[in-house]
Amino acid sequence: MGQGNSDNIILTGFSYTGKSVVAREVARRLDWSFVDTDDEIVSLAGKAIPEIFSQNGEQRFRELERRVLQSACQRKDVVIATGGGAVVDADNRELMRKAGVVICLEAQPDTIYRRLLADAEKGETVVRPLLAKPDPKQHIQELKGLRQPYYALCDWAVHTDNLTIDEVCQEVMRGWEYGRRRISSPAAEVQEAACIVATAAESYPIFIGWNLLPELGRKMQNIGLSGNVYIISDDGVFPLYGAQVADSLQRVGFVVHSFVVPQGEKSKSIEVAVEIYDWLVDRYAERGHVIAVLGGGMVGDLAGFVAATFLRGMPLVQVPTSLVAMVDSAIGGKVAVDHPQGKNLIGAFYQPRLVLSDLQMLKTLPTRELVSGWAEVIKHAMILDPDLLQLLQAHPNELLHLEPELTAEAIRRSASIKAKVVGEDERETGLRTILNYGHTIGHGLEAATGYERLLHGEAVAIGMMGAAMISQRLGLLSGEVMEQQRAILQNFGLPTGYRDVDIKKIVQAMELDKKVRERAVRWVLLKDIGQAVIRTDVPQEVVRSVLEELMMQG
Repeated sequence: MGQGNSDNIILTGFSYTGKSVVAREVARRLDWSFVDTDDEIVSLAGKAIPEIFSQNGEQRFRELERRVLQSACQRKDVVIATGGGAVVDADNRELMRKAGVVICLEAQPDTIYRRLLADAEKGETVVRPLLAKPDPKQHIQELKGLRQPYYALCDWAVHTDNLTIDEVCQEVMRGWEYGRRRISSPAAEVQEAACIVATAAESYPIFIGWNLLPELGRKMQNIGLSGNVYIISDDGVFPLYGAQVADSLQRVGFVVHSFVVPQGEKSKSIEVAVEIYDWLVDRYAERGHVIAVLGGGMVGDLAGFVAATFLRGMPLVQVPTSLVAMVDSAIGGKVAVDHPQGKNLIGAFYQPRLVLSDLQMLKTLPTRELVSGWAEVIKHAMILDPDLLQLLQAHPNELLHLEPELTAEAIRRSASIKAKVVGEDERETGLRTILNYGHTIGHGLEAATGYERLLHGEAVAIGMMGAAMISQRLGLLSGEVMEQQRAILQNFGLPTGYRDVDIKKIVQAMELDKKVRERAVRWVLLKDIGQAVIRTDVPQEVVRSVLEELMMQG
């Protein structure tokens, strides 16, 4: 989180993790100043924190907190102990990011609850209104879970459960030194979460950048994961990155197991899922253990489905290795296996705890797979982001050759679009449906060809052309925009038509698609760039005519 400044140390973390005590002691050792933002708020308001909450409300408290933090962050050589919820505010995170090395003090909910009880037994007044609830333990678990993705953005984490104050201070100093090295090194690239998926029930960070894989174990630890990790990958990806992932996990104390499936869509079946269930049973997997996906969209869907269903749900971490997965399938929690009659017919909504996309892994993708992935980026641009479309139109060659800055920008923007839509409509009851632009025909093509002839992005590209043609024939879209889409797809080397596919099979697969409601296909169409609409009244003859034209253009 910290960027360009190691002059200060900023401690964040949940209540009862020791921020104030540790900050004061670290400041003493460094001969720096010490600021406790809660104390400063009390001084500024002229009343205790419980009185601020009861008399003025939480919103007023957060306003005072922001003012106090802003003042503290303008200082130099200071250790700042922040309130447990300060990091949730985006403006506060930006202040802290610029002001110093941000270190999170962690503790398990049970530890926090025990410390709260110990204070109560000493007769001390509990001054944390957010914990003064009828069931504090349950409230701690729920509130900490909501804040955890924001704590994960910090530069360093110290797990305080079994450490003395002296040991915690030593770890904080070590984290500060680590932050100083990263900031001072010209070659160091400070990694920040590209975005956060925030649904009504939960939220999680998405990290996107170059050479992130060594950070995986630490980032998982920072969000409170521990114990056994079951890596699920395929036989094309695992030989390339399995050892690096295992090393990153083992270095911070995880116990690692691995299961490798054959490449290809045929592995995304209920039969293979059962094989993984049996393997997990043999290893006495527990609900608190972690499933880590290492691979593209197929493995992500399969392993995500297993995580969602084994023991009624295990923590899931996505490490996507393909461009399609980085910008689409690894984000949003749609997990599934295929049925012979249709793609992803057996599935669930199950959000991961963290997504980490190391762009370096794109360099080992076969050219065809890399090209295929740009279809999803173009899709996001067509339906929601005209500015992203301009970037893609201006730099196709640089992006196809993975120019570092442009590639990172395009992928971050695309992933952020997906994250925002998922946050507004997790279960695909409204807005999220527009992300299926191109997928109705695309999935039909994949099923009609036995999931063997076309990569997912290639099928989506053809489906996007089909959707644009339908839009144009219904009078929604201009021919100019339709041709603009065709040009950008072709500039990225993507297909805009197909050959030798049974149209009847495509139609049958579309009728079984998940997007069908009351036997009517929900078509995602375009009115203009950035303006998608959903229609259920597309005449069959228009669909068939477009499918025939697409075949002639293949």
